[in-house]
Amino acid sequence: MTSSLAQPIALPCGSTIPNRLGKSAMTEGLADKFDRPTQRHNTLYKTWSKGGTGLHITGNVMIDHRYLERAGNVVLETDKDLNLFSSWAEAGTCAGNQLWVQLNHPGRQCPKIVNKQPLSPSDIHLELLGNFGKPKAMTEDDIQDIILRFTKSAGLVKKAGFTGVQIHCAHGYLFSQFLSPKINQRTDQWGGSLENRARIIRQTIKSVRKEVGPDFPIGVKLNSADFQKGGFSLDDCVTVAGWLGEDSVDLLEISGGTYEQLSLIGVEPTEVRESTRKREAYFIEYASRIKTAAKIPLMITGGFRSREVMEKAIADKEVDVIGLARPLCTQPNCSEKLIDGSIDRLDDYEQGLVLGKGFWGNNSSSNLIKAINNFGQVGFYYWQIIRLSQGLNPEPELKVFRSFQRHMRNDFKLNMKRKFA
Repeated sequence: MTSSLAQPIALPCGSTIPNRLGKSAMTEGLADKFDRPTQRHNTLYKTWSKGGTGLHITGNVMIDHRYLERAGNVVLETDKDLNLFSSWAEAGTCAGNQLWVQLNHPGRQCPKIVNKQPLSPSDIHLELLGNFGKPKAMTEDDIQDIILRFTKSAGLVKKAGFTGVQIHCAHGYLFSQFLSPKINQRTDQWGGSLENRARIIRQTIKSVRKEVGPDFPIGVKLNSADFQKGGFSLDDCVTVAGWLGEDSVDLLEISGGTYEQLSLIGVEPTEVRESTRKREAYFIEYASRIKTAAKIPLMITGGFRSREVMEKAIADKEVDVIGLARPLCTQPNCSEKLIDGSIDRLDDYEQGLVLGKGFWGNNSSSNLIKAINNFGQVGFYYWQIIRLSQGLNPEPELKVFRSFQRHMRNDFKLNMKRKFA
């Protein structure tokens, strides 16, 4: 019997995704010192394209070179190096899949080493490991500039030959900051009510749609919730999802969390019930309400590991696309194997990427151990991406402390290269 994962899905714009598996965005850190895509992007995405996933969404492509999520991000502001983007698009669609560019602005989540004074809706400081500067509250001109930058970059995405674009409105980045009443404390038309806080997103989508035309896919990535008291809530998400359905969005991807609440990298919030954990998908518990409100195809990312759970979610019409991320770093062809039934479960290395309680022999280092575990897990998957981009096989035997070291060293090198370019 043919797997439900093999079914194509037609989007409202008329485009079709060839199956129900999607690669969610993961930051790659592979750009050159001038923020341009490289041959390593081509190698990586060609490998992923041949792995059977129907939809691929790139990692953060930034709309403004002054503000990055991290050094190593690609920036798409002008058509100066569009040939490099076209090569990336060609390599990443070689197997007939779709490849969308995720456009993003980090807002206050821009590291100090990139910019000491980032932008944000309000001047609420992200005090996390001393890594971020106090942001400048955006002016009306700043807001209009952001809308224009997203619009121009989306037009360039289409011109380069990618098959769609995703606007990042989750994980505590700029548009997520506008949605959050904790961070957005404005009293003008861009703050206060949820309608005002969502205004910049809706106006950006309207502008992007005008730029790319009616038949080019536009996706949005949205938090189901920030999982912070007083932050963006599930009720807010349901309302915004309904508006996005009215605004010609073709695919809504649901994830969750911010840098301060690490749901986005698999650290589950306490609000998620045990039944949801057993069903693997961190955010699927919220899918029904969001899907009903949005009335557009829904992609859920976070935690899916078994074929049985994925197939049931599609067959029961709980979701339309299963979002995968980390498994594609260690099993780049896992989608093909899930669809043909040759594997029942994806590799899951997170549980093994933890330092023992006796590390360094005392409890005083517990916070440090937590940080090493979190960043070590992230670093483990970054390292797999780097290897795939070099045409090498994954290295799943890598341990958490070594992953942490490599990640810190690699990010330092990326920052230094860019700083002295």
